[in-house]
Amino acid sequence: MHKHTSNYQAGFVAIFGKPNAGKSTLMNLLVGEQLAITHSKAQTTRHKLYGIVSEKNFQIIYIDTPGLITPAYPLQAAMMEGVKVVCADADIFIWLVDVQDLEVIPWLDENGTEKPIILVLNKVDLIKANQLNQAIAYWQHYKPGITIVPISAIKNENIDQLIQHIVKSLPNHPPYYPEATLTDKSERFFVQEIIRKKILDQYRQEIPYSVEIVVDDFKERETLITIRSIIHVERQTQKGILIGQRGDALKKLGIAAREALEKFFQKKIFLEQRVKVTPNWRKNGLLLARFGYPNIPQNKKRN
Repeated sequence: MHKHTSNYQAGFVAIFGKPNAGKSTLMNLLVGEQLAITHSKAQTTRHKLYGIVSEKNFQIIYIDTPGLITPAYPLQAAMMEGVKVVCADADIFIWLVDVQDLEVIPWLDENGTEKPIILVLNKVDLIKANQLNQAIAYWQHYKPGITIVPISAIKNENIDQLIQHIVKSLPNHPPYYPEATLTDKSERFFVQEIIRKKILDQYRQEIPYSVEIVVDDFKERETLITIRSIIHVERQTQKGILIGQRGDALKKLGIAAREALEKFFQKKIFLEQRVKVTPNWRKNGLLLARFGYPNIPQNKKRN
């Protein structure tokens, strides 16, 4: 355990941005572990997720958040409520923008702008130097004096410079978590996320967005983990698609999920999955709360 001096720095660094800006990819890079699910499909992050980096003189708690959207139904409203909570907790904001996206989001002006903001322009590998200069000029005009760091998360470019800027802005504070802690989430959370990622890989259209995975049972022994999970869907037709003819699709999903779980936990996995129809769970505030989403303020509820 390090001895922590009075000049030790620690803080919460929230990563915000639109869906598909690359937040989860960046988070995994900064933490050095595959914690957040990354996918080409938009809106794959539903819950805030902490990734904790402890060094000799500082501790950074990165927070991956759902992509900013205008909520269309209560699940999305609950996700955006979670983002607000993160806003209040964070010491530093990383505002992640696709370098080719020059559309201002008023959300940044409405929430916590008294905190240090680092504007990160991602995907610079896709553009020419003069386009990057135009983007930097645009954002400097929008937020004069803002720190701007161009990066390519996918190519791991300029990440060290970004970390230097973050450390510079960290408050003096003792560490929040023990040194070996990597995340605030439980093993069950990662099981749910891994199964959800495999559903995103395997199924199309609305299926990935209509499922919620609940780990009913998680028993760990020395060489084996036994997991029982329930996949909730909204309609009988979705259940049929998930299971497939003669159960083929669900079997394929089980194999892919089990392989990924064995890689993650470094143990043999016995995985049992069943599909359950839970009508309109995405619109049901009580069910959303049971599934671990933040409560939606009464005036925000939509039909």
